[in-house]
Amino acid sequence: MIRIAGINIPENKRADVALSYLQGIGVSNAREILSKVKIDHETKMSQIPENKVEQIREIIEKEFVVEGDLRTEVSQNIKRLKEINAYRGVRHIKNLPARGQRTKTNARTKRGKKVTVGSGRKKAADFK
Repeated sequence: MIRIAGINIPENKRADVALSYLQGIGVSNAREILSKVKIDHETKMSQIPENKVEQIREIIEKEFVVEGDLRTEVSQNIKRLKEINAYRGVRHIKNLPARGQRTKTNARTKRGKKVTVGSGRKKAADFK
């Protein structure tokens, strides 16, 4: 079992996909890391020798902000926007999209389940 930055990396997957399990590292960053270590991105993680895994671990620790540090940095940025009452911060406070998306018809995941109001009229009584 390979552990990098406190996350178990799957050994049966390709190296670039397996490294993308770390938050803050996508497939393109993973391929960049693997090229620095001179490993083909098609190889499985189980086939990479331990000394190369250690080099990958060192590169990630030195050059990338991953997992817990990244989460705290993002939450601090959002908190700062809220404190200075920036437009994006206000949108975060109101739990609405912060990047200019329309909200009249879309944004269901941000705004919650649709609640229909209806016309407010009672059903017509049967006249005889």
